Amino acid sequence: MLKTDVLVIGAGAVGTAITRELTKYKLDVICVDKNDDVGGDCSKSNSAIIHTGYDASPGTLESELVVAANPRYDQLCEDLDIPFSRIGAILPAITDEQFAQLPAIKEKALKNRVYDIEYRSKEQLLEMEPELNPDVKGGLWIPRESIIDPFLFVVAMAENAVANGARFLLETEVTGIDVEDGKVVRAKTTAGDIEAKYIINAAGLHCDEVADMVGKADYTVVPRKGQFYILDKNTSCKVNHIVLPIPTKVTKGKLMTPTMHGNMLVGPTAEDQLDKKDKSTNAAGLASIRDDVSKLIPNVQLRDTITQYSGLRANRNPEGLRIDVYDDLGGYINLSGVRSTGLTNSVSIGTYVADLMKKMGAEMVWKDNFITKRKGIARFHELSLEEQEELIKKNPLYGNIVCRCETVTEGEIVDAIHAPIPARSMDAIKRRLRAGMGRCQGGFCGPKVIEILSRELGIPTEQVCKNNKQSYMICGKVK
Repeated sequence: MLKTDVLVIGAGAVGTAITRELTKYKLDVICVDKNDDVGGDCSKSNSAIIHTGYDASPGTLESELVVAANPRYDQLCEDLDIPFSRIGAILPAITDEQFAQLPAIKEKALKNRVYDIEYRSKEQLLEMEPELNPDVKGGLWIPRESIIDPFLFVVAMAENAVANGARFLLETEVTGIDVEDGKVVRAKTTAGDIEAKYIINAAGLHCDEVADMVGKADYTVVPRKGQFYILDKNTSCKVNHIVLPIPTKVTKGKLMTPTMHGNMLVGPTAEDQLDKKDKSTNAAGLASIRDDVSKLIPNVQLRDTITQYSGLRANRNPEGLRIDVYDDLGGYINLSGVRSTGLTNSVSIGTYVADLMKKMGAEMVWKDNFITKRKGIARFHELSLEEQEELIKKNPLYGNIVCRCETVTEGEIVDAIHAPIPARSMDAIKRRLRAGMGRCQGGFCGPKVIEILSRELGIPTEQVCKNNKQSYMICGKVK
């Protein structure tokens, strides 16, 4: 039986951020996740935006956390080698009705202490975004809305946590939690029991199921699907900033934004459903993206799509971001209602949870040797010719291009497989290095990546998986 001071359930953005934050103290921390890789269910399929919180509900915990989180990303991403860019967002009003809403949106932003939001005229907006609907009346400029690589964010946070002593147990599903004398004492998992003084439920889509294990499921999670298009880097219609619609009570709306890697991201929808595993796309949802986004960007070329995907938000009923502790249940912290701003406020949630633990009586002794820096795998295509040549001299595998679309080398793939949080599946390689994310979607590099995974993991090619167990890429030999 494993023993630890703190057990974090869920290795998405929130779970990894909490785990990393707690490694700043002299604590033994274990993070478990049912999936084969970090990233959870929600954190690897979102809009990849770091929000300012301009449109959060004033006075809420969500507003407090997201507003506090945004300024931290410059230093954090520099320290952990995470692609990040403050490209800013515009909120254009296309109709007179939308234009009339702008003062209220700005007033809401000011109540949330987002003071750098500004009006922009029609002429100013069209200069900033020539592809914008020429009927635009004016709009708002939100300079600190930013984009990030969400996959590398979670990997970097987890790897930095490991460097500071945390342990990640993947493919480890929590099946029960034991309570003795009004306090949590252990979690039952598919990999055996884990004794813990504190258990933190950061299970996202499944947080209500974990809460039910300790009798605290006074809410339900209703998955809210968001479908997206990803457009080819060479699409003729591009935007320079995040282009946001006027938000509604249900959703921030369907947007168009550049990604950190030069594609255009278009979407998402907001469709409530019951199935926590259904991430399919459908014609109706994709058509609604076309209809809505074309009102903002009339020339958007959805025919240039290279793939579509969907993600699920962990929508809470009753709604609202909650971080709960209980007088009658010691050592347990329950997080729920982490939705669209979850990627952003994860770093603030980590700090908030650490403070909660101190108030609960945990011995929070600060480390004086916390490792703040993390260096990621060399991104070969971003290096100068001289740097590439030097890298190939050190490791000839960097001279073998495996993914032509994204210029990913065999050296990068091997390094990812043997990293502190190892990439053990096709999707894990794709999320870290983008092999398979280009125009051909793995049509060229896929077989070679399978071969490399098989060789480095010491398993037959038939056992290489797309993601979780038994999602085999090859079903057998033809000769």
